[in-house]
Amino acid sequence: MATPLSPQSDTSVPPIRTVAVVGLGTMGTGIAEVLAKAGREVVGIDISAAQATRCVTALESSTARAVERGRLTGEQRAELLARVTTSTDLAAAAGADLVIEVVPESYEVKQQVFRELDAVVRPEAILATGTNALSVTRLAAESARPERVLGLHFFNPAPAMKLVEVVSSVLTSPTAVTAVTGLALDLGKEPVSVGDRPGFVADGLLFGYLNQAASMYESHYASREDIDAAMRLGCGLPMGPLALLDLIGVDTARTVLEAMYAESHDRLHAPAPILKQLSEAGLTGRKAGRGFYTYEEPGSAAVVRDALTPPEGGRPAEGRPVRSVGVAGSGTMASGIAEVFAKAGYHVVLAARTEQKAQGAKARIGKSLARSVDKGRMTAEAAALTLERVRATGSYDDFADVDLAVEAVAEDLEVKRQLFGTLDKVCKPGAVLATTTSSLPVIACARATSRPQDVIGMHFFNPAPAMKLVEVVRTVLTGDDVHATVREVCGTLRKHPVDCGDRAGFIVNALLFPYLNNAVKMVQEHYASLDDIDAAMKLGGGYPMGPFELLDVVGLDVSLAIEKVLHREFRDPGLAPAPLLEHLVAAGCLGRKTGRGFREYAKR
Repeated sequence: MATPLSPQSDTSVPPIRTVAVVGLGTMGTGIAEVLAKAGREVVGIDISAAQATRCVTALESSTARAVERGRLTGEQRAELLARVTTSTDLAAAAGADLVIEVVPESYEVKQQVFRELDAVVRPEAILATGTNALSVTRLAAESARPERVLGLHFFNPAPAMKLVEVVSSVLTSPTAVTAVTGLALDLGKEPVSVGDRPGFVADGLLFGYLNQAASMYESHYASREDIDAAMRLGCGLPMGPLALLDLIGVDTARTVLEAMYAESHDRLHAPAPILKQLSEAGLTGRKAGRGFYTYEEPGSAAVVRDALTPPEGGRPAEGRPVRSVGVAGSGTMASGIAEVFAKAGYHVVLAARTEQKAQGAKARIGKSLARSVDKGRMTAEAAALTLERVRATGSYDDFADVDLAVEAVAEDLEVKRQLFGTLDKVCKPGAVLATTTSSLPVIACARATSRPQDVIGMHFFNPAPAMKLVEVVRTVLTGDDVHATVREVCGTLRKHPVDCGDRAGFIVNALLFPYLNNAVKMVQEHYASLDDIDAAMKLGGGYPMGPFELLDVVGLDVSLAIEKVLHREFRDPGLAPAPLLEHLVAAGCLGRKTGRGFREYAKR
């Protein structure tokens, strides 16, 4: 093994003007386009002449579209295309300042490319691997110039995605890192510097989440459609996890997870068996025309119905009529849920422990409706009618005639059980009793009544007026007609219901909070900074907020409580809350609400 150069002895790296891209699949073609747009001379290399031709055709098509949209002139397009040449011979990389390989995720294939490049490129050239799963250190160690080898991980589609992870091994020269970081900035990208471990930052967090979603589907806990809809609508993600696995490639995801598990030995990274089954059957996702979903043809994004698609039309059971609704609670969720029902035309009884608290909750609804009027979302007359439909009261006895009672009190099981005991006494026979809990067992609420068949979970998301998702949680005792009732009501509310069973976290929290916990572990292990992790997940994963931004908004105490519930339910060591999170909560650093969490906030 060659001895790495120290920063003092390392020779200066000249500006990167010519870049060779080895492997001209989707990613390689995208990287070539980005480089050419930024004025670099690009040598595209692929062992397949047909693939090299497809690369050129793709570049011609994408640049033609750019001209049509006014993003390029015809002259700029011609100059860009002239900067790109292709070859089937690695010797074409001889004059490159930087070589980026994006060949298949195989140590053998990549090591062979690096060995051949050693004999071709100039001594000062930098060699970059585009891997997102394999060890950069291991690849560098096989090279004659390990100090010049690093990772340069673009995200798909490369022209659109802003994130680039610059991956250093213990052998990498700082000068090489500086050179490619400067290039990434010149390309208009946001480079994040990370160390060498499988998945790096973005994929290290993303693939654990995807794996858990695959396991959730495999266990028949929820349908693929409901899992994907829950994460899109509940977390604001651009794609659901199973659709994303199909886009990435089921086989690719399995490779990444195998590499992650080999290092972490964390069960959360052990590939779900369904990934192996689909891979070995050739059902690798969009590229094969079938994976978790079925597509019109290989490479198509259009999903078509198959044997697993839910049937169209109504449900076998008929729901109960619902004209009036009781909402129990006086907090933000209770007032938001009451507003949602009143807007949909239901008469709402908003009950709290005191008349004063109930009136305060109704006043909050009035302010929310006024903001909607100010923003032109509804008329003043409609807002007034909506508020008239809400009757505030300090007694649950006023729930006597409601058809649906929705509990939205504190997330404390004993408090909820006491309330359900009260609802059991005051609500008429046939009334549906729903809890909005996000983490507690619905069956425990049901067993506090004499009619557990009438009890169901109806988990709204905050803010309830804006969020479209409702998790409909049925217990083993919930009646079919009760389930049908709540789904019909969701339709009237213009919410999207997803069905799930009564287990900790339901769909969204069961997938979201282990991801957040793993992000905390990354910081705890000094692998990456808060800012870099947040940037990586927003720019590389399409998340609306980074994990630490979200944790501070949700509240670290709330997050810790949910993570403890998940750990207690599933008994998986990988779900144990990160000690750093526990320490911050113990110190009273709970997020924005206390002015300090993972970050500090200005006092209001």
